[in-house]
Amino acid sequence: MELTQKALEIHKRVLTLDTHADTPLRMIEPGFDMAKRHDPRETGSKVDYPRMIEGGLDAIFFAAFVAQDIRDDKGNTRAKTLCLQMIDSIVASTEKNSDIVGLALNPEDAYTVEKAGKRAIYIGIENGYPIGKELSNVELYFDRGVRYITLVHSSNNDLADSATDSNGSEHGGISAFGSAVVREMNRLGIMVDVSHGNDSVFYDAISMSKAPIIASHSNARSVTDHPRNMTDDMLRLMAKNGGVVQLTMLADYLREAPPDRRLDSAVAALRDGMKPVEEMTHEERNAMRQSIQELNERYPPPPATVKHVVDHIDHIIKVAGIDHVGIGCDFDGGGGIEGVFDASEVMNITIELVRRGYTEEQIRKIWGGNLIRVFKEVQEVAKRIQSEEIS
Repeated sequence: MELTQKALEIHKRVLTLDTHADTPLRMIEPGFDMAKRHDPRETGSKVDYPRMIEGGLDAIFFAAFVAQDIRDDKGNTRAKTLCLQMIDSIVASTEKNSDIVGLALNPEDAYTVEKAGKRAIYIGIENGYPIGKELSNVELYFDRGVRYITLVHSSNNDLADSATDSNGSEHGGISAFGSAVVREMNRLGIMVDVSHGNDSVFYDAISMSKAPIIASHSNARSVTDHPRNMTDDMLRLMAKNGGVVQLTMLADYLREAPPDRRLDSAVAALRDGMKPVEEMTHEERNAMRQSIQELNERYPPPPATVKHVVDHIDHIIKVAGIDHVGIGCDFDGGGGIEGVFDASEVMNITIELVRRGYTEEQIRKIWGGNLIRVFKEVQEVAKRIQSEEIS
C-alpha cells in the first residue's frame, strides 16, 4: 500500500505522455463524444478525456490512421480526405472541450497545458499513405498540426516497406520518394516514426534523417520475437542516434503466444463478409466489434500484463540506456492488456516501475521526458535547415 501510494504521487508529479492512440477513428463516428466516459467492454473505446483524467495521463498523440489501400490517384485522394477529416475531428474536439484539453504543437506545450490543469493533445499520422505522391502534402499536414508521421503501416506503400507485408520488401527499405519525405520532415520539424517499418526502413531512416528518429509504438525483439519489435542492434543505434523507442501495450508484441487456429479461422470467416471499416454505418461498426470481442472471449490467448511491459522497458534500458525509452500504448488500435486495459489504468505502469526500483527522475524520463527531448531536437534541426536555406 505504501509503495502504491508513493507510485501514485510520482505519477501525478511527472508529465505522462502516450505517443500513440488511434482514437481519431472513433472521433469521426457520428455522435462519439470524447468528453463522455465510455465503457470499453461495450463500445471498444479505450480513450476519452474522463479516462485520461482518471489514469493521470497528461498528454497524448492522437494518430490519424488510414489503412493501406490501392496506390493510385483515386486511392491517394481518398486517403488524404480521410486523414484530413480525422485531423479536423481532433482540432474540433479540442476546441469544443477547451476547458479540459488543449491542442499542443510544440514540446513545451505539454507542460503549459498541464500547468493549466488540462490534457495536452498532439496530432500524428500513422501510415504515410495519405501523402500520396505529392511532397507538398507533408507541409500541408504540418500546417494542420501533425508532429510525427509513421512512414508505413501493415503493407508496403510508396514511401517504405512494412515489417508485415506478406509480399516482402518492395523498395529495399525507404524508397527514393520516401527519402524526399524524410528530408521534408526534417526541414519542417516533424518526427520520423519507424514503427511498422521493416528492418531496412529502420537502418535507412537512421542514415537519412538529420534529426533523431522515434518508434512511436514498438518493443524489444530479444524479449518477444516479433518483426514489429526492435533488435538489440537497432536499440544500440537508436541510442547513438539520440532517438527513443516507445513501449506499446499490444499483447503480441509483449509476450509469446502459441497460434490458435480456431480463433484465426473464425476471425477470417467474419472478415470475409465485411465491408471496409470506413464504409460501415455506426451500427455495423458496433456489430463488428461485438463479434470480434465475442470471438476473443471464446478463444482467449494467454494474457499480457504490466510485468511484460516493464520487462521490455528493463531490456531496452539495459541495451540503449534510460534516455531512449518511453510509452506509446496503441489504445484504440489493438493496445490494451491486463492491468492497462484502457487510459484509466496507465498509472499501473508507474506502480510496476516503482516496484522494480526505478527512481522518480528515471520515471520522468520514461513517461515523457525522453520523447520531449527528441521533439525539441527535431525542432532545432528544422530551425538550422531553414536558416541554411535562407543564407
